[in-house]
Amino acid sequence: MEVQTVVLIVGAGPPALATASCLAQLRIPYVIVEREDCSAFLWRNRAYDRLKLHLVKEFCELPHMPYPVDAPTYIPKDQFLKCMSKFLVIASGENRAENIPIIPGLHGFAGETIHSSRYESGAAYSGKNVFVVGCGNSGMEIAYDLASHGANTTIVIRSPVHVVTKEIIRLCMTLIQYIPLNIVDDILVRLSNFVFGDLSKHDILRQKIGPLLLKEKSGRSTVIDVGTISLIKNDTIQVLGDISKIKGNIVEFEGRKESSFDAIVFATGYKSMENMWLKNGESMLNDDGLPKQEFPNHWKGANGLYCASLAKRGFAGIAMDTKNIANGILSSYHART
Repeated sequence: MEVQTVVLIVGAGPPALATASCLAQLRIPYVIVEREDCSAFLWRNRAYDRLKLHLVKEFCELPHMPYPVDAPTYIPKDQFLKCMSKFLVIASGENRAENIPIIPGLHGFAGETIHSSRYESGAAYSGKNVFVVGCGNSGMEIAYDLASHGANTTIVIRSPVHVVTKEIIRLCMTLIQYIPLNIVDDILVRLSNFVFGDLSKHDILRQKIGPLLLKEKSGRSTVIDVGTISLIKNDTIQVLGDISKIKGNIVEFEGRKESSFDAIVFATGYKSMENMWLKNGESMLNDDGLPKQEFPNHWKGANGLYCASLAKRGFAGIAMDTKNIANGILSSYHART
């Protein structure tokens, strides 16, 4: 008997697997297509060795895909991939391009340049002068990894950031279920100040808007410290500001400071590429390949087009998107049958 395919899922990273899981529960036929030769390509091939989920496993579960009871609280990359592989074995990956900032003189840099997606370990950089561009979770953790392996490490921190511990964020993720967001934000900031003290003396400024509200409004994540702050405080890791230009191995900063580096690591994220290959997707995506509609209505476009995980809300956002998409498809499917 011929089986009708109702849904085409493009990509087979965690959002695609979660969407497929929701559709399977509703018995809606689907097909997944993927350009790479493995599942969860970015996780398998473009994540550094020491990577773990930054939130506790309870807040990172995807629909119908529970983690084992004996899994560690913060699941490491290899075990996360093992969990994903239980549910689907198929070609997979994500359609995103490395985001490299435009810096005068970058193309003439005499040392090594590498994006965080290709960074594996700081072992190869022992004794070298390494500059990390980007102060999100990846940038901060890579700086820690480099310094721990004996690299002379510098990180650029241009914008204000919130820094917390895993314990603080775990507590606040629990409180948010019972207490208004603005109160939890206040608790989070006060606890962070108690733990880290005044970081402005180390050129780390705090965002004026609370960390949870910032995530809700802009998708920007709070930095969860893995030990980087203590290395910044004791000058093992240097902090510098805006880059002016690069000349040879010399990076010049605003304020006429300059330093020589053997390598630059760009922990500057990715650019969405969906709008480059998706035709007639204007109803859902803007010129940057991100949803036009604001949360929580971002997941649905016109003519049966849906998107998962483009709202920058982590695993909780993926879980919400995939459930909404599956239920939306179910309603449309029943209306036509």
